Amino acid sequence: MSAVRRVMTGAPWEDAFGYSRAVELPNGLVLVSGCTSVVDGQIAGGGPYEQAVNSFKVALAALAELGLGREHVVRTRMYLTHARDVEDVGRAHKEFFNAVRPASSLVIVSGFVDPGLVVEVEVEAYRDAAPGEGPAS
Repeated sequence: MSAVRRVMTGAPWEDAFGYSRAVELPNGLVLVSGCTSVVDGQIAGGGPYEQAVNSFKVALAALAELGLGREHVVRTRMYLTHARDVEDVGRAHKEFFNAVRPASSLVIVSGFVDPGLVVEVEVEAYRDAAPGEGPAS
């Protein structure tokens, strides 16, 4: 791989704000933008656990567009609007990543663009270079 690859999902904010859902760098690092539980323009799942599950599904779908899965995830970040939701969001994270054990952060924030959202997640993944690819040693 020699060029940056981008994943666009058609979400309205991608064009409005000028960003990609995911970007894969030539070194194999894949960065997934903040993902929420918005599906077809509506918040899917009312509670923090359900929103976290949907948010991780959105992030993993972006990775799948690049041929990667949860086993490639090396870091996650979870942003919550309420400390009381830590256990619910942590449970969702464990269901997706218990076997992978990525580095992770959980941060309490003041809010999101839609007040109905209570969780946003970011994911970083890494693709090992195939033999003969990647930086020279």
